[in-house]
Amino acid sequence: MVVRLEGRSGRGDQDVRTAEPAAVVTGPGGRMSESIVFPYGDPAFVADPYPFYRELREGGPVRRVVTVRGLEAWLVTRYDDAREALTDPRLSNDLRLATDPRLLEQLPAAERDAALRSMIRLDPPDHTRLRRLVSQAFTARRVAELEPRVQEITDRLLDAIAPAGRADLIEDFALPLPVTVISELLGVPPADRDGFQEWTNVMLTQHPDRPDLAAMDRAWRRMWAYLEGLLAAKRTDPDDDLLGALITATDQEQRLDEGELVAMAFLLLVAGYVTTVNLIGNGIAALLAHPDQLKLLRDDPGLLPGAVEEFLRWDGPVDPGVLRVAAEDLEIGGVRVPRGATVIVATAIADRDPGEFPDADRLDVTRPAGAHLAFGHGAHYCLGAPLARLEGRIAIGTALRRLDDLALAVPYAELSRQAGGLRGPHHLPVTFTAA
Repeated sequence: MVVRLEGRSGRGDQDVRTAEPAAVVTGPGGRMSESIVFPYGDPAFVADPYPFYRELREGGPVRRVVTVRGLEAWLVTRYDDAREALTDPRLSNDLRLATDPRLLEQLPAAERDAALRSMIRLDPPDHTRLRRLVSQAFTARRVAELEPRVQEITDRLLDAIAPAGRADLIEDFALPLPVTVISELLGVPPADRDGFQEWTNVMLTQHPDRPDLAAMDRAWRRMWAYLEGLLAAKRTDPDDDLLGALITATDQEQRLDEGELVAMAFLLLVAGYVTTVNLIGNGIAALLAHPDQLKLLRDDPGLLPGAVEEFLRWDGPVDPGVLRVAAEDLEIGGVRVPRGATVIVATAIADRDPGEFPDADRLDVTRPAGAHLAFGHGAHYCLGAPLARLEGRIAIGTALRRLDDLALAVPYAELSRQAGGLRGPHHLPVTFTAA
């Protein structure tokens, strides 16, 4: 049985708490008796899903839900369970283990091929082998060395928009900053960056329930072909960058095959900027919607590192969480999850759990840094977390310092946002005093 709900953020048929009686948690074979539909068609939910998420969490530690394109999943909602699930070896990243074939079939063919070779879809020992190859590029020391360059790029972007008195802080600032940083780190020529941005936008910004799969497949194929050509060019004319180092590992030590190499390049290029754009966009939008928190940061810039952690916790760039597949029967939060089930570890919901974060729905830039799950946990903890933190801190701090009287040009609730996997504003129109 499927129950369509909106929760308190929308205008649904009934309240979440009444949708799944506590006495009827599982049906025959361990299946939950009712599935709750994520209301991606409701603008109120897209603008603010957290009231809906709160009621899901209050209704039980594991909920049966219907997410994008009708995919059914078991949603882990509470912090302690989510943190434990992220390190549980019985929850695999290999999508081929899923009993629901739609998990792979709903992906464009080119994306499906890439997903099965990507580091984020592999378990140890293959995941360990691939992660070790690139981990040295993202250590705290190496990232700290990038700080002057990140600051330089940030200042250059703000120099361009400061005289205008208005800007789209996504298009003009939050997007080009991490794109430039990751491109320089990997060795992507400046002339090629617009192309991969365009393809990535097609791949990642489709409406969750009405995607253009043909367009997505074309974009994936173009990106894959571009990366194959870029890597071939770097073999002919080696350069001192991360892709060059990966090629050396492939050619000399045979630790990456050709497909793994292209998949790794794709992962680093896309993951290296998409979530950082959302971190910056969500953080600035949250501050502008909470003037008291904005004033605290302006008065005490030393709060900024902790504030970045709070932005990640309060409205993180991944929504609702990360995908796993049950490799065997297991129990999560007292609920039996069958082998082959699709499991979503809902980090965005867990990070609002009041059992871990007091007054969890309140944005508080003075909150002591807690162990939020926005970057994951365990072996798959986000490799680029130190770089994302650096870019977020510099971007947000410099924008607050240089853009006086910064304000949203539209109401916070009316910002157009991504939904169904990623969370962040498509555009962030603002006004400020022209420099």
